[in-house]
Amino acid sequence: MRGKKATLNIITNLVLQLFIFAYGFILPKIIIGKYGSSINGLISSITQFLAYISLLESGVGPVVKSTLYKPISKKDKSEIIDILYATGKFFRLIALIFIVYILILAIVYPKIINTSYDTLSISLLIIIISISIFSEYFFGMIYTIFLQANQETYVISMIQIGTYFLAILITLVIARFNVSVHMLKLIISFIFVIRPIAQSYYVKRKYKIKFKNANKNYILKNKWDGLAQHIAYVIHTNTDITVLTIFSTLSEVSVYSVYMLIVKGIKALISSFSSGLDAAFGDMLSRNEIENLRNKFDLYEIVYFMICTILFSCSIVLIIPFIKIYTLNINDANYIRPVFGILIVLSECIWAIRLPYLTLVYAAGHFKQTRIGAWVECLTNIIFSIFLVRRLGISGVAIGTIIAMLIRTLEFIYYSSYNILKVSVINSIKKILLVLIIIFLVRLSGDYLVIMPYNTYINWIINAIIIFAFTTILTVLIYSVIYRKKMLVIVTSIRNIITNIFKFNNK
Repeated sequence: MRGKKATLNIITNLVLQLFIFAYGFILPKIIIGKYGSSINGLISSITQFLAYISLLESGVGPVVKSTLYKPISKKDKSEIIDILYATGKFFRLIALIFIVYILILAIVYPKIINTSYDTLSISLLIIIISISIFSEYFFGMIYTIFLQANQETYVISMIQIGTYFLAILITLVIARFNVSVHMLKLIISFIFVIRPIAQSYYVKRKYKIKFKNANKNYILKNKWDGLAQHIAYVIHTNTDITVLTIFSTLSEVSVYSVYMLIVKGIKALISSFSSGLDAAFGDMLSRNEIENLRNKFDLYEIVYFMICTILFSCSIVLIIPFIKIYTLNINDANYIRPVFGILIVLSECIWAIRLPYLTLVYAAGHFKQTRIGAWVECLTNIIFSIFLVRRLGISGVAIGTIIAMLIRTLEFIYYSSYNILKVSVINSIKKILLVLIIIFLVRLSGDYLVIMPYNTYINWIINAIIIFAFTTILTVLIYSVIYRKKMLVIVTSIRNIITNIFKFNNK
């Protein structure tokens, strides 16, 4: 059952990422084309500033999930309700803080940016964008966390697929009319309000969750340790655009956001292959199945790093050609930045490498033990980004991110290997070095695989298919030679999963 749920979570999450990428591809293109790069940069900057408030919420999410694993495995509904009630109380407090934050941001933000737009327009845009973020993070978050801990991430994915489909459809329709950017974002915000409402309805109806008899004095352990970690993480992930907003221009923010559109799509696909696995790992840990976890994680590392290798190898070759086509006839900013393209792909590759180890640490609930590293990463990114942005511009913030991510990634690898899996860190380091070597080989070979000029999306797709096929074959061959026995086990496992899926569908 655990394997079937994990497979379903991954499949639905992959479909969701396609919709997210399509939405992320369409909306900025429309905004840049209709309203200009500065407006796109303004929206990206506001969204990042609003994301800072998520640090108060998301830091608690992993803590609550790790707390829920044991009562869920024991089907202890009473404790589950106590945990969710305590979590809901915490989120209601955060909701009040968020409202205050929005008001402060609406007043202060227009004064700190270099733009010709009037204060009222900017403040109104902040409030409009905050509607969907507010509703998504707070009204339905306890039900989101419960579904994730219960290995039902596929329910969340299917609801999100529906809202993204609706948002894409309405965006394409609205783009034909002469509407303001405020109206466009307002309509989209209200579409995303559907998400928390649908999740709340599903959980309450299926699991009969009622808080009338909940223990009103239940205390969540480790919530402040998880919160401290996530404060550092959110500051770190939003440092680049914040630094560019203050020390550069909105056009540079727009350039950064367009490149992030690509790497975020890859990042989301990568995340899909770990979707729901934290719950599976947490279940194994709660049952003390350490040897089983060790074996499963070893195989998962190989599959996951193969996927990382293929996707990031293709990205480092294809990102600049894609940007050239995507920004064709847009002349109000220089979007063609080859060095920055390589740096931003490498930074996200380092982030992807850490994900299996981060997932394991969070599943084990080891927040206090790893919180110092979160702040080291955060402060390192801020210091290096501010120092380098004045000298190297947009590439400087990317270098700052790479340095910070590398430090934190090494910490997660070391900690999870020695303190959770009880294995040598050398095995993981070897796998990571193999990823980087193959990416380097594909980058060297990339220009020789192009069969037609990158001047249309069709040509780009044809070249991308060839590069993807070459990279996949190369990666599979190398891994099959180095990890021959484990690859046979992986192939057998995949065959069994596919067989089970077909059996399930035929019932």
